Amino acid sequence: MTQHSAPSRRTVAKGALLGAAALLGPAAASASAAADGPAVLRLPAPTGPHPVGLRTFVLADTSRDDPWEPAAGVREVKLGVLYPARSARAVRGFPRAPQLTPDEAQLFALLAPSVHPGLPKAGVDWGAVLTHGHVDAPPLPGRRPVLLYSPGGGDSRTLGTTLAEDLASHGHVVVLVDHPGDASQVELPSGMRVTVLRGDPDPETFRTMIDTRVADLRFVLGRLGDLPLAPVMDLGRIGVHGHSAGGTAAVHALAGDDRITAGVNLEGHLDLDPDLVAGLDRPLLMFRTDGFEFAARLERSWAGLPARRVLLNDAGHWVFSDYAHLVPQLQAAGLVTAGARTALVGPGDTAATTALVRRGVRAFFDRRLRVPAPPARSRRAPQ
Repeated sequence: MTQHSAPSRRTVAKGALLGAAALLGPAAASASAAADGPAVLRLPAPTGPHPVGLRTFVLADTSRDDPWEPAAGVREVKLGVLYPARSARAVRGFPRAPQLTPDEAQLFALLAPSVHPGLPKAGVDWGAVLTHGHVDAPPLPGRRPVLLYSPGGGDSRTLGTTLAEDLASHGHVVVLVDHPGDASQVELPSGMRVTVLRGDPDPETFRTMIDTRVADLRFVLGRLGDLPLAPVMDLGRIGVHGHSAGGTAAVHALAGDDRITAGVNLEGHLDLDPDLVAGLDRPLLMFRTDGFEFAARLERSWAGLPARRVLLNDAGHWVFSDYAHLVPQLQAAGLVTAGARTALVGPGDTAATTALVRRGVRAFFDRRLRVPAPPARSRRAPQ
């Protein structure tokens, strides 16, 4: 296990940046130059009573090779762990973490228009986006339910920050899992990893994605007890949630691992292993939007599942990620068209939609992961 707060192997990361620029072509490379007065974007504050702490870790699974980069020898995953911090006073002096490190932000500026068409090629200071997680802040004492998160295909774990911070501020420990190879970029001690995906994956690639993600989640679950934050984690109360491909992976992990009690699927297809999913006997909450391009396939794959469903109106597929807040700001700055906004997050009030998702996910996990009330003490009969 490697814990780190600062980028390492910067020379390797710079090489990844140059490689990405070459991959996307001269136009993308030149367009990545920052214009005068780049837009600075903000994420909404969490709504809970606790400030949020953040620590990052890298874990190496020596039992398997990386399917996307076999030469790496082992599979590495990166975690961002968000947790309720001790108090507002206790987090003073612990800086808020940026959503992306400087090298990640520079690379993301090159990759974003390719991973999500419609995002701007220039004019945004992606490295200036701050989270509300205070790096290495002292945790609130006590053991808390643990929630694993798997992001959408092509996204890094940090694009699930808004929901995760809200859950942490209400008393959960949230483990954001990066899946190198199909995340846009992941900064590891061995260097920067860049996505191998372009566009929608073919069936074989999608199978590899989901199998790898499920293996990542199971591996992380087995290593949580080794982390320095283990004393504040209740490993008897574990949930899993994910967006898109991450939702698919979350449900597969829930169906196949008895350590996980409940799950939330944020618009992920469930037709990869229908027999496995059909046998699911644990609580599941599923969200979908009315603007999802592949809604018919989604509905077919969800048919017959004993799960609660929530439909979000005037919303698009990426409204479950931090794009719900970033894209409207980009549109207001003239950097994203109305059509691109609708395609990404929908035409509706994304703040209201996010609030609904936050409340729904939190209430579901609070109900399903609560600690049973202690037995009432019997009163001694008077002597």
